[in-house]
Amino acid sequence: MKQKQTIGLVVAAVIFVVVGVISVLTNALSSKLKSKEDNATKSLDNIMDQLYGSDNLALADMPTTGDYIAVVPIEGTIQASGNSGGLQAVNAGGYNHDLLMKYVDKLIKADNNKGIILRLDTPGGSVYEADELYLKLMEYKEKTGRPIWAYMEATCCSGGVYLASSADEQYANRNTTTGSIGVIISSYDLSGLYEKLGVKEANIVSAKNKDMGSMGKPMTAEQKEIYQSVVDEAYEQFVDIVAKGRNMSVEDVKTLADGRIYTATQAVDNGLIDGIKTQDEFDDYVKDKSGVSKFYEPSSSAGYLSQIFGSVSNVKPKSESEVLVDLIDKIGSGVPMYYGYPYGK
Repeated sequence: MKQKQTIGLVVAAVIFVVVGVISVLTNALSSKLKSKEDNATKSLDNIMDQLYGSDNLALADMPTTGDYIAVVPIEGTIQASGNSGGLQAVNAGGYNHDLLMKYVDKLIKADNNKGIILRLDTPGGSVYEADELYLKLMEYKEKTGRPIWAYMEATCCSGGVYLASSADEQYANRNTTTGSIGVIISSYDLSGLYEKLGVKEANIVSAKNKDMGSMGKPMTAEQKEIYQSVVDEAYEQFVDIVAKGRNMSVEDVKTLADGRIYTATQAVDNGLIDGIKTQDEFDDYVKDKSGVSKFYEPSSSAGYLSQIFGSVSNVKPKSESEVLVDLIDKIGSGVPMYYGYPYGK
């Protein structure tokens, strides 16, 4: 009996050891395969980033050592990322709101960053995105105590002025068009065209103002008043932001903020900017003032395919209907916009 018990214990021990070894080998093999799979996934993700572009790729080369001034480019219409859709949404040279928000967040945490330059070439854009980025820039100043400088290039109107108001100092090129401080809500009344075409818009609504701004119906006096109240509130916010940024009274800003544009010389004379410089002069000024000679600007978030398809789309002429759709997308959305119409644009 004891012999059988001994044999049973030995067999059990052998089985236990074998199962243990198999388990260890299985876990090791599984971990190795998982690691290979993760590496393959990362490699594939990296290839896709290179082809199609990504925000992570654009910010991958941020300096980790050495002091630097970060250049934050504000180019094109200020709007939600991806408004243009498809590959063009991440095309080089356009405004990428999500990327800029991530960029400033990273700068807040970067101890070797010593300031920000806003390079502005924009007609303005959406109230929401302009204010969100403005607040993020103000958060940067509050948390880091570092300076922000603004440089206006060819155009810095409306929402561009709004963002520039976050800066400690603002400069412009002598040929800059700026100003256009104000708010606009655009819509289109195509009811006359619909009538000629025999088209009638039919909306089932819960209340009389639910379809206000519809292109197929004229706007009522009440609806105009509703839109005007929205514009007035956004306008007061805009004026207050500029007044704080330029250390002016609200009343003084309102005398300038009737929607008109200003030349750089006029902007200096009325206190909207601090001076006129070429870009080289401005860069040298920032280097002297900060004591930092290194500038950093993120690469484009567009990948190779995005750039290729974006270039093709830029070459291909647009039809009249496509131009109209683009215009409606840009300013005819029925939402309040800090958007300017500089001459020649």
